[in-house]
Amino acid sequence: MQGCRKGEKVKGIHDLKLYLSHFGYLNYPNYTNPNIDHFDEELEAAVKSYQVYYHLNATGELDEPTVSKMVMPRCGFPDKETHQHSDKSLHTVSHYLFFPGRPKWPKRKRHLTYAFGSRFPTRFMGPVSRAFTRWATTTKYFTFSRARTYRSADLKISFARRDHGDGSPFDGPGGVLAHAFAPRDGRLHFDADDRWAVGVVPNAYDVETLALHEIGHLLGLGHSQFQNAIMWPTFSPGVTKGLNSDDIRGLRALYGF
Repeated sequence: MQGCRKGEKVKGIHDLKLYLSHFGYLNYPNYTNPNIDHFDEELEAAVKSYQVYYHLNATGELDEPTVSKMVMPRCGFPDKETHQHSDKSLHTVSHYLFFPGRPKWPKRKRHLTYAFGSRFPTRFMGPVSRAFTRWATTTKYFTFSRARTYRSADLKISFARRDHGDGSPFDGPGGVLAHAFAPRDGRLHFDADDRWAVGVVPNAYDVETLALHEIGHLLGLGHSQFQNAIMWPTFSPGVTKGLNSDDIRGLRALYGF
């Protein structure tokens, strides 16, 4: 589909519409145009909005940089709450977006407990625990500890495959790597079909890096439009990443500390 533009009809446009709808750029479930593979004006606006978000040239065409960005593995949480191309409905702090309604943990709940699912690989528990420690030491607001039982934990972390019962099925290797839910849901899921590692390993994704990102969601942060932030939506294999000042500013703005 590379090179597609408004007015063209190409097989696969339907999948593009589903992708942009899932990540908040297009209201495709309510789409009334029966010509599903037609590149219409609404789709062009959605592509432009996506390009602006990722700091690409906003041509509205499916050019090579846009396609390259779309096929990058990423977090499964949407970039936007809906396809408001002007972004007027979004809460912005620096490069930041919050969840709709700005859900957060109550002030009395600054210590959160976490637990791992029964099939969570033991070798990945340490990196996830380190990610919690990084958030705690950097923000000096939240503290975290392991819960005695999975059921009692505020935050529940597991590996899952395909349809795993939360309404957001994984897609196998590549694509969506992990996702987490807003406060006070507390669920964080890694896609077990992706290749995971501790630290920099070619063709594998660093567990701690993705945990840092998804914990941000658990605390109430949306995605950032700043590429150096841990809350930037996409990830590359063989790369590690840490918290950035933009991440901290976002959390401070949300909780007022």
